[in-house]
Amino acid sequence: MAPSPTQPVCFAAVIVAAGKGLRAGQPIPKQFALWRGKPVVRHSAESLHLAGANPIIVAIPEGAEQVAAEALAGIPVRLVIGGATRQESVCRALENLSADAPHHVLIHDAARPKLPLAVTGRLLDALSEHPGAIPVLPVVDSLARFQDGLMAGTAAREELRRVQTPQAFRFQDILAAHRGWRSDRDAGDDAQVLAAAGQTVALIEGDERLRKLTYAEDFMAAAPEARTGIGFDVHRLVDGEELWLAGLLIPHAKGLSGHSDADVALHAVVDALLGAAALGDIGQHFPPSDPRWKGARSDQFVEHAVRLLDEAGYRVGNVDLTIICEAPKIGPHRDAMRTKLAALLRVEAKQVSVKATTTERLGFTGRGEGIAAQAIATVLRG
Repeated sequence: MAPSPTQPVCFAAVIVAAGKGLRAGQPIPKQFALWRGKPVVRHSAESLHLAGANPIIVAIPEGAEQVAAEALAGIPVRLVIGGATRQESVCRALENLSADAPHHVLIHDAARPKLPLAVTGRLLDALSEHPGAIPVLPVVDSLARFQDGLMAGTAAREELRRVQTPQAFRFQDILAAHRGWRSDRDAGDDAQVLAAAGQTVALIEGDERLRKLTYAEDFMAAAPEARTGIGFDVHRLVDGEELWLAGLLIPHAKGLSGHSDADVALHAVVDALLGAAALGDIGQHFPPSDPRWKGARSDQFVEHAVRLLDEAGYRVGNVDLTIICEAPKIGPHRDAMRTKLAALLRVEAKQVSVKATTTERLGFTGRGEGIAAQAIATVLRG
């Protein structure tokens, strides 16, 4: 289903990245180590920024200002120095937010880099009825109590849940709860702090992709499932229209005609992405009969396809785009197109190829009647 324009939810976010992360076996704290091409903390910061969190506060270890700034470059975040315990780190971050006075706040562990937008939405929805909400998953294995290395009893797994982050709270409630925390031990999570203050915490459906990076093997590159899709699109060149190609406005005597901005290059990319994960085609998600997409920018079509991939458990591996036309010349715009596409796909420019060719003046493209584009996309599981 295609997205409809909505007003952003007023919420802030705290990312807890102040730990040492020694068990992960990395040369630096695991939250700043590379995982799938990016620092661990950057993954969730990008997801929260995309979800609309503003501001985003990141609690970091003392002395890690430089490495944190480099890891989060280009993302609007504020850094605070964490405390001796997780609870102290979160409390400092919340105090930093107090002047902003957001309605809601999500508190997330940096060591959980995959953050599906659907979980964020469920958490924020739950705050309309509860002061706090946390994502949980059922326990599927049998449980045993132990003592001195021996089985000392069992536990009813039906009564237990695995707790994840981000955890969502009404800001004033969780701030007051942290200010009133008087335990001599660290809090395992922020739900415990809110519950200790006498408030209720709702349980919502979590996601297996929110798993926590803990050990060295979590950073080992496993061979992901790869899938490939192909997209092809054509639009007619006409007088009186703007020419949009690969997300850029290109100076030209004619423009492409279509229901949206007719960006033939982005349309081919969208179909390649959707095809790779068997998610339909651009016409299903953005039908030309729907007046909402009259003159719409094709950027949002690409962003929607990337969100669908993320929800289905895939990420973009690479995209190879070929634009077929006699004019305009694509060469002068190639690098800017790669940069724009990479930003829309949330990947690095080296994962995007933009090529151009002609049909030696044969056919409709050769006669300058239209422009065609073909894209091939590879997506990876996980």
